Amino acid sequence: MAAKAMSFVVTDLPSGFRPNSPPNRSKVRVSIVRCSVQVSSDSAATVLPPWKQSDARLVLEDGSIWRAKSFGASGTQVGEVVFNTSLTGYQEILTDPSYAGQFVLMTNPHIGNTGVNFDDEESAQCFLAGLVIRSLSPSTSNWRCAESLGDYLAKRNVMGIYDVDTRAITRRLREDGSLIGVLSTDKSKTEEELLKMSRSWDIVGIDLISGVSCKSPYEWVDITKPDWEFNSNGRSGETFHVVAYDFGIKHNILKRLASHGCKITVVPSTWPASNTLEMKPDGVLFSNGPGDPSAVPYAVETVKDILGKVPVFGICMGHQLIGQALGGKTFKMKFGHHGGNHPVRNLQTGHVEISAQNHNYAVDPASLPEGVAVTHINLNDGSCAGLAFPAQKLMSLQYHPEASPGPHDSDYAFRQFIELMKQENKIKA
Repeated sequence: MAAKAMSFVVTDLPSGFRPNSPPNRSKVRVSIVRCSVQVSSDSAATVLPPWKQSDARLVLEDGSIWRAKSFGASGTQVGEVVFNTSLTGYQEILTDPSYAGQFVLMTNPHIGNTGVNFDDEESAQCFLAGLVIRSLSPSTSNWRCAESLGDYLAKRNVMGIYDVDTRAITRRLREDGSLIGVLSTDKSKTEEELLKMSRSWDIVGIDLISGVSCKSPYEWVDITKPDWEFNSNGRSGETFHVVAYDFGIKHNILKRLASHGCKITVVPSTWPASNTLEMKPDGVLFSNGPGDPSAVPYAVETVKDILGKVPVFGICMGHQLIGQALGGKTFKMKFGHHGGNHPVRNLQTGHVEISAQNHNYAVDPASLPEGVAVTHINLNDGSCAGLAFPAQKLMSLQYHPEASPGPHDSDYAFRQFIELMKQENKIKA
């Protein structure tokens, strides 16, 4: 590299100077500042700009190529691109295991201004394939901030890109559906190679649950902290033992159950139903999780073996597995539901709830057996958002009642689960 001298003229104007007033040259001081900048060794005329240049590419399977600037980790990663309409809560989204195998594109343009902290994690690590945003905040400002978003992703080996047209990509996903993409900072890879990678990988039919589930059972004891508790009347006077199947469970689901008076044992996704029933729980929770419910038949069999024996609550993936266990079918949606602002109608009360959602699959209500009731519908597209089957003592939701991030309209679902367990205990007594 060589240095090239550059000169700048700096004019020191007097106080009270008005642009349209006659110049008083005796009070105007002119200075010349000289500095040197680095230029390319092979061309003295090429000056490297002081700002970051595009150094990453997002190549989608439809052949489109999006150039961007990288932050976080570097390398090459493949995943399914989905968009999330949440205005905030990017740290909870980053640590939601349900995003395993996916690039999350935030439709809100400005991300990173509040940094990250150590209290808002939804799991022990980041499982998503990468983060795609329009504008990365150059600074952070929040009393809880512990580090910047870029540093956070770099430490967790997660790729991110910014200065890309997220609105254009979102429109493409809405029109064509979710697309497989390859994100790369490797200049040695050609665009043809990246395109081939995107077209040779598929998220459908892959068991993503086993990669995010815990490896052995453990007890969960943390409740929602008093500063963040929004439903002080929710705690039951009784204590109920709940076995929670970890298909990619979020911490705040467990915190809400604990806040409602539950003693919780978290078990792996492959935990046998017989072992669960031997524990004599008051209820079983089937959690959220990533990917295709049809790719985990072992989980469907576990649900089948438990249904009807104890009260059951399914959330997101748990809801889909219950649908299949009842003999119903699930299907992949065009671009799924991802965000903290989805309207849902509770058909039992007629109320409309604003909900937090994150799923690419849905249960086909027409395939369900007689006796199973659809309790909630998504008002954006009319898809099934909740089920109940009193004969089997079950309830399920295709969204997140704990809503982290998101609204708390649906927290009552945890109380309903408590009531299911209360009723069962009265029958047994």
